[in-house]
Amino acid sequence: MKVERKYLAHYIDASFCGTTANYVRLGKDLEEYNEELNPDVEVKKNIIGEQSVSHNGYEVQSEVDPFYADFDDPLFEQLATIANERLTGDDCITTKVDVLVGESGTVIWAYREKVYVVPNTIGGDTSGVQIPFSIFNAGERVAGTFNVSTKVFTEGTGSGGSGGSGSGGAGGDGEGH
Repeated sequence: MKVERKYLAHYIDASFCGTTANYVRLGKDLEEYNEELNPDVEVKKNIIGEQSVSHNGYEVQSEVDPFYADFDDPLFEQLATIANERLTGDDCITTKVDVLVGESGTVIWAYREKVYVVPNTIGGDTSGVQIPFSIFNAGERVAGTFNVSTKVFTEGTGSGGSGGSGSGGAGGDGEGH
């Protein structure tokens, strides 16, 4: 049975590494969202016909486009600050949590990772103000559990590939951005 896309959820900490994480779900206006893994792979063939493969890791990034401004959205506030004040470096760092939830609402796996959030434009058309942005994963990826009701990530209490706990499904909660 195929897993419906709504069960794979992505959350951004809108506090941008504040004292208490404030995870908001991405997806409300998105028809598609992918983490581009961008694997660093080099394939060589020597003169005697042998082939070797060197896999040196990933340069993961993703795009959130469109992202419509909402005065009540803490992520919009942070994106507007970054764009308007032309912030760079550590001022753009926060964390992202990727969560796979089963149909029963149980978290199957959850991973948190440090990311840079970089707005690409600010403006838009008559449909509303938009601040599409890029997410560049910066490492420190850890497995844990995520409670989708309270939006709290707990490091290391589950193995990323099995089990975990949580309540409330990742799909259909109407809170995606």
